[in-house]
Amino acid sequence: MYGDATNWDENAYRETVLKEREIQTRTVFRTAWAPPYNLDTLLVASSDGSVASYSISSSIAASKLKNPFGFVNADTDKLSVEPNCFIQAHCGPAYDVKFYGDGEDALLLSCGDDGRIRGWKWKEFSSPRYSVSSQGNDTKPVLDMVNPQHKGPWGALSPIPENNALAVNTQEGSVFAASGDSCAYCWDVETGKVKMVFKGHMEYLHCIVARNSSNQIITGSEDGTTRIWDCKSGKCTQVIDQVKHLKLKGSASWVGCVALDASESWLACSSGRNISLWNLPASECVSKIPTRATVQDMLFDNNQILTVGTDPLLNRFDMNGTILSQIQCAPSSSFSISLHPAGVMAVGGYGGLVDVISQFGSHMCTFHC
Repeated sequence: MYGDATNWDENAYRETVLKEREIQTRTVFRTAWAPPYNLDTLLVASSDGSVASYSISSSIAASKLKNPFGFVNADTDKLSVEPNCFIQAHCGPAYDVKFYGDGEDALLLSCGDDGRIRGWKWKEFSSPRYSVSSQGNDTKPVLDMVNPQHKGPWGALSPIPENNALAVNTQEGSVFAASGDSCAYCWDVETGKVKMVFKGHMEYLHCIVARNSSNQIITGSEDGTTRIWDCKSGKCTQVIDQVKHLKLKGSASWVGCVALDASESWLACSSGRNISLWNLPASECVSKIPTRATVQDMLFDNNQILTVGTDPLLNRFDMNGTILSQIQCAPSSSFSISLHPAGVMAVGGYGGLVDVISQFGSHMCTFHC
C-alpha cells in the first residue's frame, strides 16, 4: 500500500531536513554568566547568530527528572532546553558576548561574523518581553556599531570585517573588538563611534583582553604574535613572538586565545598545542606548557589555568604546566569556558552543547541549545 502524495509539500520537507541538520551542527562559541552572578543565568552565543539566556536551576531540575538518581552522564544525559530569553543578534555566527558593567544598568554586548557590535540593556533583555516566544525579532539594540570598510582600487569597498572577540573598559567608556582586517577597534559606548584603531598585526585577530589597570589591551593574531597596546597613544608597546619563543612551525604558530589573571600580572598565550606563560612586569616567559590538543579557550582560576579545545576535556594546569585534573566534557570540541565566582564552570562547543560542571568536577547538567 503506497502513501498518498497528493498533498506532499516538497519545500516544507526540505526546510525540515535543513533545520534538523542545522541543529545537529550548531556550535556554541561563547558562554558567559549573567550579573548579578547568582549562578542561575547563563548566556550563550551560537553559530546561528543567536544570543540566548538559560536557567541553570531549571536545567538541573530537568536533568534530575530524567535521571532521579542524581548522576549526570555527560555522554547520554543531554537535554534539549528552551531558553528564558532569545534574540537573533547577528546575520551569521555570534562569536562573543560580554557584559559592560555589573549592576542592573549593565549592557549585554555581542559581536559576530557580520562585523557588528550590538548592545542591549540587560534589565530589559531578561524581562518577559524578550521571551523565547517572540524569537527576538522585534528587539532593538541600544548600541549598534559596525566595522568600517576599507577602500581599494578605483574606490571599491572591502567586505565588512568580522568581529571575533570583545573586551571592555568601563572606566574609560570603551569597548574593544578583535577584527578580521588585522585591526583592533576601540569604540566609545556613549557615541557609538570609533575612538581609536590599533594597527600592526599582519593577519586577522582571534582574541583580545583588556588590561585595565595599565590602560592597555592585548591581542592575539593569525600572524603568530601577541601584541600589547597602549590605549592612550594607540601604539604597540611589546610584541610577543610565539614562533620564536616556542619554536613553532606551520599552522601551529597562530595565537588562538589569550588570558589574564586577576592581578593582570600574568598572561597566558595559546598557539596550537602549546601555551606560553608570561610575567608581564618582568616581560619574561616563565613556562612553556605542551597540551594534548589545540587550545581554543582558556582562563585563570587563581594560580591555575583552565583550558578547553579540540578534545572533549577540561584541563587544569598549575603555573608550572603540571596537569592537576582532566574532566570529560560533552562537546567533542569546545570553544568556550566561563567561570562563575562560586567556582562553577560552563563549557560550550560543537553540537550546540553546554556542560555545566561544579567546582568539585561533577557534571551538574548538560544541555542542547
